[in-house]
Amino acid sequence: MKAKIKRNFRVARYVIYRETIINKSDIFWTFLGAFIGIGLIGFISSQYLNVNDSLFLIGSFGATAVLVYGATNSPLAQPRNLVGGHLISAFVGVSIYKLCPDMLWLSSGLSVALSIVLMQITKTLHPPGGATALIANIGSEKIKSLGFMYVISPVLCGVIILLVVALIFNNIPDNRFYPYKKPKNKFLQKLLKRYED
Repeated sequence: MKAKIKRNFRVARYVIYRETIINKSDIFWTFLGAFIGIGLIGFISSQYLNVNDSLFLIGSFGATAVLVYGATNSPLAQPRNLVGGHLISAFVGVSIYKLCPDMLWLSSGLSVALSIVLMQITKTLHPPGGATALIANIGSEKIKSLGFMYVISPVLCGVIILLVVALIFNNIPDNRFYPYKKPKNKFLQKLLKRYED
């Protein structure tokens, strides 16, 4: 009976609350990486673009920052998913918008749905990619007027900045690995195994 209660408690804890950060010092590195990554995109945008034309920062980058700085070991946060997911979604979003620009409901739905399917097929699933596809359809007129340049800037440029910052800041502490790999340190392996159980 005691074992069953203990098992049910573990299952409930897993389902209801599963902490993604192993070490409390990760909070510092998460903050620093997200602040530098998003801040750098904003800074570059403010230096090269007028405030009204600031298209370099798009909403989906906020969600990407949560994954690449806060959930570094998630399969959805890995470099292949980060870059591929955003680029595929941006391309699909622009393509669908060009095919049916006057039917927002259709272009938005098709863009997101096709982006998800293509990310699944290419094994580059990155949830913020869905927002990247949607922004190509519902964004301002300046974003829509970019056409396929939207794929290059802001999407590719922003993703590269986020990736470089993630590669730097997620690999400074000994207990963080990006791209994710099993730790070589025996103590960290035991800690990770205990955390996963």
